[in-house]
Amino acid sequence: MTLTPAQAKEKLDAHVREMVEWHFNPATGSPFWVDAAAGKNPLCKLSFDPRKEVKCFDDLKKFGLFEDDWLRGGPVRRWLPKALWNKPTYVFETGGTTGIPKSRVVVDDFRIDYEMFSATLPDKYFPKGANWLMLGPSGPRRLRLAVEHLAQFRGGISFCVDLDPRWVIKLIKKGWMEHLKAYQEHVIDQAMTILSAGHEIKCAFMTPKLLDALSGRLEKDGSSIAKAGITGIFCGGTEMTSQWIRFAMEEYLGPEVYIAPTYGNTLMGLAASDQPTPPEYKICYYAPEPRAVAQCVDFDNPDKLVDYGKDGRVMLTTLTKELFIPRFLERDEGVREKPSAKYLWDGVSGVKPYRGFAATTVVGVY
Repeated sequence: MTLTPAQAKEKLDAHVREMVEWHFNPATGSPFWVDAAAGKNPLCKLSFDPRKEVKCFDDLKKFGLFEDDWLRGGPVRRWLPKALWNKPTYVFETGGTTGIPKSRVVVDDFRIDYEMFSATLPDKYFPKGANWLMLGPSGPRRLRLAVEHLAQFRGGISFCVDLDPRWVIKLIKKGWMEHLKAYQEHVIDQAMTILSAGHEIKCAFMTPKLLDALSGRLEKDGSSIAKAGITGIFCGGTEMTSQWIRFAMEEYLGPEVYIAPTYGNTLMGLAASDQPTPPEYKICYYAPEPRAVAQCVDFDNPDKLVDYGKDGRVMLTTLTKELFIPRFLERDEGVREKPSAKYLWDGVSGVKPYRGFAATTVVGVY
């Protein structure tokens, strides 16, 4: 059944009530939030009872803003609801570009997120049963396991290349550009080896910079992404702009290759976008509501949404059974977009580093 925008809002409000009851109930909830409601959390003491007073999404304003530093360091199990403590648990980290990495404990969320994303991929270009190349950050980030699960969920096998973005950040900060180039070539060498080994790879995850580099190497060898057998690319990263998408599609991907832009992180999951089309090649992302909500808020007043078509800072709310993070101001900004026929809630376009500290943060490292 197709929902109306009003029904989608009702669904979100009901989901908020369910998640608040789950995370704040002492029998099931996460220690951080149970203690916050009881006034026993030194980092966060709430002056209201969320289980009684939060009835809809807008009521989450009662929490104020989530503090970025609460996710830095441990013990990380405080974020995981007690009802899930007997489950095998992963810990994923952000890139560490702004200090001590933020940590996220996960049981199944990364699998659920990528299974939902799988439904947005056209089978014509991402064939079921096809093998994948994963060309992106590994280590403590969730991308490696998530893309691997995406390939397996669709019936294929993922071939992964190791990449350490924290080493890339160090090279950039030290100005060792020759070493940076050598490391990029090392990563591309591994990708070329996989593509030449007869693994029948048709799908891939890549960041824009690595896609550019791989395409350049293939061109030098008289080949291309399409000639290498790849028909679908799931692409994400801070370099994802309409100008770059247009260049990639017109100059080296061509009509045979579908590119699916995404905007995501360890907290949100994946905000999907359809392949951009001419003449604007506009990329409009929609968060996976009701599990996560992305809003564009006023730079000076995060309680206020900006008007459609206006710039604002991205504010993220995570609402899963594994993690409750209300009103987290992201390090990104973007343009608020209207709901679409496919997605019945606000979207965001023109995502770029937040102007407040864009000049002091190393981004787009891979």
